[in-house]
Amino acid sequence: MKWYLKVVRDNYANFNGRARRKEYWMFVLFNMIFAYGGMIILGLLAAALESPFILLIVYIYLFAVMIPSIAVAVRRMHDVGKSGWYILIPIYSLILVLTEGDKGTNQYGPDPKSADNEEINTIGTKEI
Repeated sequence: MKWYLKVVRDNYANFNGRARRKEYWMFVLFNMIFAYGGMIILGLLAAALESPFILLIVYIYLFAVMIPSIAVAVRRMHDVGKSGWYILIPIYSLILVLTEGDKGTNQYGPDPKSADNEEINTIGTKEI
């Protein structure tokens, strides 16, 4: 859940930098859980109340997370050393999000998986 919140709260429209695989896939997982869970629950509620307008809540949620979804995908492409425009190539972008990111610094920033950045990413959750 912290990865989902990191994307939505801390990096809402941040298209710069890099996102590791774990950040990307945890965001995708929780986003799908919230979207499908909302569709099921609100769909049942809409059927019970005979009001299809309740489903607008799901569409509002999907619209609200559209920017962070694109942003985390762009940062994921940056992690493998590609431009964010590669998310427009369906099969190739899937292969890229599955591959490990570049080790060390690349043209898009420092490695988010390195030990130095891991300390920065876990401030507040690290026990002393």
